[in-house]
Amino acid sequence: MKFNNSPIGIFDSGLGGLTVFKEIRKMLPCEDLIYFGDTARVPYGNKSKETIIRYSSEIFKFLTDKGVKIIVVACNTASSLALDDLRRNASVPVFGVIEPGAKKAVRASHGKNIAVIGTSATIKSRAYSIAIHKEIESLNGRAGGKPKSAGSFRIVEKACPLFVPLVEEGLLNEEITKNAINYYLSSVIAEKPSCLVLGCTHYPMLKDLILDAAGGNIEIIDSGVETARAVRDYLKENGMLKASGPSGGELFFVSDDMEKFKELGEKFLDRAIKNVSLAEIAK
Repeated sequence: MKFNNSPIGIFDSGLGGLTVFKEIRKMLPCEDLIYFGDTARVPYGNKSKETIIRYSSEIFKFLTDKGVKIIVVACNTASSLALDDLRRNASVPVFGVIEPGAKKAVRASHGKNIAVIGTSATIKSRAYSIAIHKEIESLNGRAGGKPKSAGSFRIVEKACPLFVPLVEEGLLNEEITKNAINYYLSSVIAEKPSCLVLGCTHYPMLKDLILDAAGGNIEIIDSGVETARAVRDYLKENGMLKASGPSGGELFFVSDDMEKFKELGEKFLDRAIKNVSLAEIAK
């Protein structure tokens, strides 16, 4: 059964997934999109794996009940801890944000160091390191020749816990934000990485400042952009793209505080947000 005209479901613990939503909208302008932000239970980073799996499963059911044809877990924490469980019994394809970013990092690294920045929870999980090494193993298996050595470069990971609150406070161009970026990234840049993965969906809001701090000599990898590409390619390859027509519709659901979500979310999307509803999913 084809689901060409069914919507794409996207969810996050709160606002950050809107950067992924934005990239999917750019690449798939005709698709209908449904976004769920779990604003009542944010952040996920200080929750147990079992709790994150439970939260993600509840949202997954909410979105599948809306008839989505694919679900994007636009949250690094949920992608690292709940993705396998969601996929195990999923009736629709499920995409996370870590695998696409890791694949791009391997292609961009040319055997040199790869840097990953993210929240403390994501960095502690080593999810990107694991995904990067898996991608190298996969490439070696497909190549059938001399394997690329996983030990010829280092993966430099750095937690940047202040970035999320600085973004949500709207301090994008303030001196305090520039100082925080320099503080966290100085040791990372000293390792001379060939590319830097933005391992948190809030971080694209700081992309230009991060590039400036890195001296412009590094490729910035936005996992949201890579995820959007992966979703587009999958839908195209499987005949699931919505037929061309007018711009796709958008629905936004949150588990708490619709007004705050709308106010801050419009800064993420650089445009007005309409059709925000409260979903009584969080207990």
